[in-house]
Amino acid sequence: MPVLIDSSLWVHFFRRSGDAAKRERVKALLAAGEAAWCPPVRLELWRGVGGKAERDVLLRIQAVLPDFPITPPVWDSAIALAGRNRATGFAAPAADCLIFACARVHGLELAHDDAHFDQLQRLLQG
Repeated sequence: MPVLIDSSLWVHFFRRSGDAAKRERVKALLAAGEAAWCPPVRLELWRGVGGKAERDVLLRIQAVLPDFPITPPVWDSAIALAGRNRATGFAAPAADCLIFACARVHGLELAHDDAHFDQLQRLLQG
């Protein structure tokens, strides 16, 4: 089953100073053919890419990774989630609501290193 990898985990893969265990998690998902992403994650990564070496790696990854679309049901889910979490006093970034909704709508596990996603999951369980 594909695993949507959030940019919060990808940064460990791209940075030399990234956490080694988190880097290995991404490498393992790539090697197993389970890694996936979605347009907001791609945008965040392209916005933060540094030099030519990172661009080249990102281009190679982009050529093979499944890209799960932001469909109308994903938008609807993200909007509902954003409203619900705001009503509790919690305000996750819009991109995180969209990424979280994308994973849920497409039935994907979400691999991340971001407390906002943990909060969104708790919100749905509560």
